[in-house]
Amino acid sequence: MIGRLWGLVAEVGEEEALIDVSGVGYVVRCGSRTLGRMPALGGAVDLHIESQWGEQTGMTLYGFLDRNERRAFVMLKTIQGVGPKAALAVLDVLPPAELSSAAQRGDQAAVSRAQGVGPKLALRIVTELKDKPIGDGLVAAFHASATPAVPAKPSATGEAVAALMGLGVAEPAARRVVEHASLRLGEETDAPALIKAALQELGR
Repeated sequence: MIGRLWGLVAEVGEEEALIDVSGVGYVVRCGSRTLGRMPALGGAVDLHIESQWGEQTGMTLYGFLDRNERRAFVMLKTIQGVGPKAALAVLDVLPPAELSSAAQRGDQAAVSRAQGVGPKLALRIVTELKDKPIGDGLVAAFHASATPAVPAKPSATGEAVAALMGLGVAEPAARRVVEHASLRLGEETDAPALIKAALQELGR
């Protein structure tokens, strides 16, 4: 499963963004607040990813600019009646820290401002999230250096494996063919060349 993507913003739509990772485009579903905070086209972005597999839809990637948003998304989806769309809608109106605060207060009105979330579902959300640490780590992040650290770029083999997994190749098989390609082409080979060689080997 894909847990993180580092790449360039290729397109931004109403519900999703296209992220270019070494020449491979990943379609990532995002909330409107996340899409509005995306860098300009061509800018580098580091997305925390929650992968979801469906028999009819295949793999769907949900992207977040903050790991606490991803954690809140996962927690929301565990609540009966809250699907991915509703979870994104809640996070559009209430970032993790505010969602946690609303849950502590039992403020279902704040949660019901999310599109598609009615009073009953809002009540269930605040009830089940009460006393759960949704946004821990946000305070520490706020007091960290004002200049955020630039995320380290993944290795070429790591990018190649992630790209193959994004195309539906199982992780063990992806790692095997990428390692073979790296041994054959050399350790300095870049990700696009590794991906091409690995796909050729899979096609044998």
